Amino acid sequence: MKMTDTFLKPMHPEGYKFVAAFAAATLVLFWIWDPLGWIGLGLTVWCYYFFRDPKRAVPQNAGLLVSPADGVVSLIGPAVPPEELGLGPAPLMRVSVFMSVFNCHVNRAPIAGKVTAVAYRPGLFLNASLDKASADNERNALAIEMADGRKIAVVQIAGLVARRIVCWTKPGQTLRTGERFGLIRFGSRLDVYLPDGIELQVALGQTMVAGETVIASLGAQPPARAARME
Repeated sequence: MKMTDTFLKPMHPEGYKFVAAFAAATLVLFWIWDPLGWIGLGLTVWCYYFFRDPKRAVPQNAGLLVSPADGVVSLIGPAVPPEELGLGPAPLMRVSVFMSVFNCHVNRAPIAGKVTAVAYRPGLFLNASLDKASADNERNALAIEMADGRKIAVVQIAGLVARRIVCWTKPGQTLRTGERFGLIRFGSRLDVYLPDGIELQVALGQTMVAGETVIASLGAQPPARAARME
């Protein structure tokens, strides 16, 4: 790996217009007063890193569910999935990954399967680390049917700073494990709702890497894991 690869990451196209706007504002700030320009330059670099979209080594073993987001596991426990997905009123095991404004915000499919529903619901913009953000905040939810017929839900939740959920995945589309399906701008959370019989492999406070960190398993897995760059 080249030294530059450590610092220079690919940027998602969603970020081009934002980085351009920050850069233009920085030029104006330099014209007004140099110290303001340096502050603007720092914010422009931050904006570029916010929209970074690095490749990930996605585990290829069947039955592994990976994290849909970079961040920290903030909640683990039973909760009722969003009613708009039609998954029923019974609580399912939920794993929540909180993304700060410094995390990569590209979201990835936790497991391979067919998207059976995509449902957007407007709402509030509470702190995404709060439990009630799942019910009250703006969200976009996907139901993914796995090969065995069971379904999981993955929910994009807007946060205190986030004001735009982006999802380019449609019902009927088939996703691969770790495939990009959307992003959220400027701080937010991803919830994953898991059916019974899935063994969790994460803990509260654990740092997650989207598309790489395993959050659960459908059953016993061999120790060696093949991976593909996605």
